[in-house]
Order: sequence, then structure tokens, then C-alpha cells
Amino acid sequence: MKHEIITFGSAVIDAFVDTGIGELNKQMCYMIGTKIAVNDLKFSTGGGGTNTAVAFSRLGLKTGFLGKVGKDANGDTLLKELKKEKVDFLGKRGSEMTGYSVILDSIQRNRTVLTYKGANDHLKLNEVNTKALDSDWYYFSSMTGDSYITQEKLTEILNKKGKKIAYNPSSYITKKGAEYLGKILKNIFILVLNKEEAENLVGRGDEKEMSQRLSELGPKIVCITDGENGNWSYYNGKIFRMNAKKVNVKEATGAGDGFASGFVYGFMKFGNIEKAAKIGTFNAESVIQKKGAKIGLLTWKEIRNKI
Repeated sequence: MKHEIITFGSAVIDAFVDTGIGELNKQMCYMIGTKIAVNDLKFSTGGGGTNTAVAFSRLGLKTGFLGKVGKDANGDTLLKELKKEKVDFLGKRGSEMTGYSVILDSIQRNRTVLTYKGANDHLKLNEVNTKALDSDWYYFSSMTGDSYITQEKLTEILNKKGKKIAYNPSSYITKKGAEYLGKILKNIFILVLNKEEAENLVGRGDEKEMSQRLSELGPKIVCITDGENGNWSYYNGKIFRMNAKKVNVKEATGAGDGFASGFVYGFMKFGNIEKAAKIGTFNAESVIQKKGAKIGLLTWKEIRNKI
């Protein structure tokens, strides 16, 4: 079955824990030996692979998701939601436990995330039905372990076939450096990451310096997000800047996935960087106004109305 885009990334259950704890010097501290009554507790699905798969599907693309979940109740929950969101599961169910995250919220609405990778780390290439990977576009989010090695091999295979790959690595991958990521970066078309992740790979510099250094690693398009300062993109030697507007932030989980999927969709649809950045920004702004990585993801009709 031909898909318009296939995502490859993590799938987790997110537990949102509102502790009511304040911050001190950018830290949330919990006293040893105490029992803390939480203000609120909510559960939802998350993970870069499923978040972006749902985002692309809501935007109207025929979407597949490649990843690994356990043969447990949380795996059932994830697959049930993907089916509800019209996303085809192209991955594997294994003996490992499904991934799980705990998001600790502060009074200031910042967060600390505790993540258990579980099955996400263990998708090997021989477990992937490559014949089912029929798409011209692919979106890879951060993976580790066996799954990272599979991503390396798939980027090489897909690039040789002329497929376009977008990649969104997170900080625990970019901290390993540009050399570690080299096999993936040289085979991708779009690289989306935040400023801290970009600095991990190429060091500090102004917008053009950092963008040029990243593009020299392989990607044709580079997009760097910078929180409330907006984002900028680099394509064909030009910088395109998009400012962010102030919104009421309820919870930031999934904002990066919302932006990156909107950006990639916008470029697929229009071939225009500025429109891509605008669509990504709308999607991210909507996500952070709701608690849960997928709840605020917009449909194309909703984004078109905003434009």
C-alpha cells in the first residue's frame, strides 16, 4: 500500500504529573523520604514516531508508522489510537515492555521528563518488512540502541532509491556529536532540531554560520527552532526567519513534534520554506496550549483558516 509519508520513531505512554513544585535555579527538588500529594494526573500517548504520524494523518496524508511496542496493555492502547487516527502500523510487537514516560510539571509550567525506552530500542532491520515501506517521504525521530542502527541502514537504503527523509534528533543523540550521526545526516533531505541540539553538533555561531555548518553534513534544508524566539530555516544559501507569538502555555510536551511535522508537511505541499515554517509554528502553538502531545495537533482545515 502506497503511503504519502511514513514515520519511524518512538511510541510511549505519557503520564503527566502535576506536582505543584516550584523551581529554584532551574531545578525542581523533591525532599528525600517525603510523600508528595500530586495536584493532577493524566495519561496519554506520546513518542516522536506516533506524535508525528498522527500529525501527518490529521493534515490529510496517508500515513504509516514504523516502530516497536510491547505485547502489553500499553501497546494495545497505542495501536488502538493509531487505528482511530487512520495511521497504519508497519512495525513490530515484541516481548519488551512498551515505552513509558513520566512528565513532572512545575508551577512555572516547565517540565522534567523521565523516559523508559523499552521496546523502542529494539527494532532490528530484519524485523522490518521493507516491502511495506512504500512512500516517497519518510520522517525519522530520535531512536537509540538497535533501532538507531536500523535507522542508519534505512537512510542509506532509502536515499539510494531517491526517497526524501526528514530527521528530528533529540539532545541525547546530538550530544554524541556530528561524527556519530554522520551516516544519517549525509542521507537526509530535511533536518529539524532546536538551537541547543544544533550547537551540540556544530558549536555556537550566528544563524547563517550554524546553518551552513549543518548543511555541510548532508541535509539540503536545515530548520532550527529557538523556543519563544521563533525559528529560522536555511535553504539554497538563504535564511528564512519566523517569529513566535506569545500564547498561554499549558504544557510543552510534543511542541517539537508538532512543529517539525507541520514544517515537513508544509514543504511537501507547497515547496516553500516560509509557508512550511508558518504551518509548523501554528501546529506547535496549538500543541502547547493543551496538556498532551497529540491533543492540540491541527487538521489542514484548521491551519488553512489560521493562514
